[in-house]
Amino acid sequence: MVEAGEVLTEDSDIEIKMLPCRVSGLQRLANNVMGLTLKIPEAAVFHYHAGQYIDILLRDGRRRSYSIANANQDQGLLELHIRHMPGGVFSEHVFTVLKEKDLLRFRGPYGAFVWRHESHRPAILVATGTGFAPIKALLEQAFSEKYKGPLHLYWGNRQQQDFYLLELLNGWQQMYDNFSFTPVLSKPLDSDDWKGRYGWVQDAVLADYPELSAYDVYASGSPEMVASAKAVFTERGLATDHYYSDAFVKAGD
Repeated sequence: MVEAGEVLTEDSDIEIKMLPCRVSGLQRLANNVMGLTLKIPEAAVFHYHAGQYIDILLRDGRRRSYSIANANQDQGLLELHIRHMPGGVFSEHVFTVLKEKDLLRFRGPYGAFVWRHESHRPAILVATGTGFAPIKALLEQAFSEKYKGPLHLYWGNRQQQDFYLLELLNGWQQMYDNFSFTPVLSKPLDSDDWKGRYGWVQDAVLADYPELSAYDVYASGSPEMVASAKAVFTERGLATDHYYSDAFVKAGD
């Protein structure tokens, strides 16, 4: 699976680099999602904007792209959220073979899906699946900058078991008065006994925000959601230049 963002803008101040890194942590976040933490060598300098992604370079020359799930806090650590794709050349390796201290190589950063520092508009953040990864980094950036405007995260998944890091999100809701979180399920199981919102995540946004001209929207996840959200949100007044997106697409193997 390739989880790719937009191409890097030409006027970016971030240098594209190829660097080695070591696996410093593996954490099963959900049944099919692994949290992978990479440690960059202390002598290396690697800067990125929250929301950007890197390419993991494989031995056979192929590469797999993953969004960085943490803001750039100069700790030399990169957090990735890897969804298990049965037969996937890299995700299968992560779930069955990869271990701490293993060496990997990556190139980056890439992408224009970044936090808009200059904007003071309220922000709606929309994610499906592991599209939550760059959204998490954007939120961390906003919190670190003491952003005071409203931040409302809508995260859509199929079943309740697909959500992860809920303790973190619940903690943020208690810590930051301007942050709220709405989970949405599209196909809840009977065993979920789901009492929350259900359906398409973009429809949940529209139910709460019938007029969007005053907002910034950040959307990350499936191409279908990203395209649909742009279409329906602009119908409700959202300016296209205030819609920022990162569509995740599958690799060929």
